[in-house]
Amino acid sequence: MKKYPIENIREQFPALKRSHNGKTAAYFDGPGGSQVVQSAIDAMAGYMTRGGANLGGVFPSSRETESLIAAVKEDVSVLLNAAACKIAFGANATTMMFHVSRALARQWKEGDEIILSELEHHSNVDSWRSAAEDQGVIVKYIPFNPKTLTLDLDALPALLSGKTKLVAVGSASNCIGTITDVKAVSRLAKNVGATVAVDAVHGLPHIYTDMEELGIDILFSSAYKFFAAHVGMAVIRNDVFEKLQVYKLAPAPDTIPAKLEIGTQNYEGIATVSAAVNFIAGLGEGGSLKEKIITGYKAIEAHENSLAEKIRGELAKIKGVTLFQAAADVPKTPTIAFRVAGIAPKDFCEKMCDQYSVFVGCGHFYAVTVAQKLGVLDNGCFIRAGMAPYNTMEEAERFIEGVRAIVG
Repeated sequence: MKKYPIENIREQFPALKRSHNGKTAAYFDGPGGSQVVQSAIDAMAGYMTRGGANLGGVFPSSRETESLIAAVKEDVSVLLNAAACKIAFGANATTMMFHVSRALARQWKEGDEIILSELEHHSNVDSWRSAAEDQGVIVKYIPFNPKTLTLDLDALPALLSGKTKLVAVGSASNCIGTITDVKAVSRLAKNVGATVAVDAVHGLPHIYTDMEELGIDILFSSAYKFFAAHVGMAVIRNDVFEKLQVYKLAPAPDTIPAKLEIGTQNYEGIATVSAAVNFIAGLGEGGSLKEKIITGYKAIEAHENSLAEKIRGELAKIKGVTLFQAAADVPKTPTIAFRVAGIAPKDFCEKMCDQYSVFVGCGHFYAVTVAQKLGVLDNGCFIRAGMAPYNTMEEAERFIEGVRAIVG
């Protein structure tokens, strides 16, 4: 692997030039949304400057919009190894989950079963749960183990049955960073003929996600988590997509993926997605876009994990800091949840911001069941620091220095 080009990367993100209270801002809030790469900003401005248009026109700006969407979807297909799938864009991943869950649930009948996960952001829980309740479908849960901070996948076989229609999990926890063995989940689910849906919103900015290899039927993501604009996407296997009974306007197309793309899309936002894919590929090597994406992810993982390991190691030495992290042998994204004794998470984040210009988040981050099972839901929940490809070791050390000083 070539040397990680951190200086070149940082030059591509104009937001990193921001300062706060006399110091350069350090964005450790990536899990809530990454900063946007300059090429994506340029793509959005370029689309709007040339003249945008809705679809179906005979004039150049309409045809260019159609060509743009087709090109972006091809890049997303390569990003996810999703040749056997169709890609639908929408407002955000949560909205897409609700649309897809309602459509898929129309195939379910009373007494059927679905299996969800207690580790999830609740978008990947409540969308499916509410759709199931509407149909009289039984909802089961893969339990979250608060001691190991992982899903108890050993419990999954007993939950599955011939009535299981869906198994929905996340590729990684947006709160504590634990990466789930999606391939193992999919293998068991497919044994009973269940559809596998994966929330990849948090995982995709950090880990290569191969839909074919992992056995994913439905994948959700949001481009604003990986260096582009606010665009949600649902990537669905063709055979599953064809059967979806989508709620839509009567004159709207019945073809896939158009039947799921409800209303006029955010075309200027969609224009940014290819730039984000190419940013990842630009960190890699190889003769094809796919090879560059895979090796680009390897470079990102190595860099981000070096920062996260440094922070985890130092925080573990500080008296009064409680880390919420799985064991060292459990794969994790560079997402670190912790608490500090005697300091409310919100107060801690304000001190870190005002005194050290490091931006970190606090709250449950919609992983409500995780917060509840870890006993922090009613007292401020978590402090969360998340790395991105543009963060530096200097920023990590500044963050550690800030924690030590605030703890006192």
